[in-house]
Amino acid sequence: MKPLDIEPLTEGSVTQQASGRLVVETSGQGFTDLTEAASRWVFSTGILHGLLTVFCRHTSASLLIQENADPDVRADLLTALDRLAPREVGYLHTTEGPDDMPAHIRAMMTATSLSIPVLEGQMALGSWQGLYLVEHRDRPHNREVVFYLIGA
Repeated sequence: MKPLDIEPLTEGSVTQQASGRLVVETSGQGFTDLTEAASRWVFSTGILHGLLTVFCRHTSASLLIQENADPDVRADLLTALDRLAPREVGYLHTTEGPDDMPAHIRAMMTATSLSIPVLEGQMALGSWQGLYLVEHRDRPHNREVVFYLIGA
């Protein structure tokens, strides 16, 4: 079998890094589109090729790369999460309310950290992909998302 020929994009370039923080005000359970904010930040760093790490600093919210064209997809995903981690099951952990333990389960099933390639100063997302913060709690929260980009 012949190995694949992969074209080097940054051979011999000096490695750079940048970090940033975004505070997201959610309005309760649902999706907040971070794609535009993340894209602007990546472009502002001047790093053309690299790897972006996005990290959510919470245990009851998460990150997703998901369909960004049809909002029905996001509504159906919330319905699916409700079925997978319903609120009225009788969890032991109820100190912070009936929506907290299901929120922890939903965050466990999704992701708190994502890696996204950066090419030509842009996130290499597919045509129908967007970057989202998913709030799993019922009431509004301020959520902190950390960005770290390394590349050249």
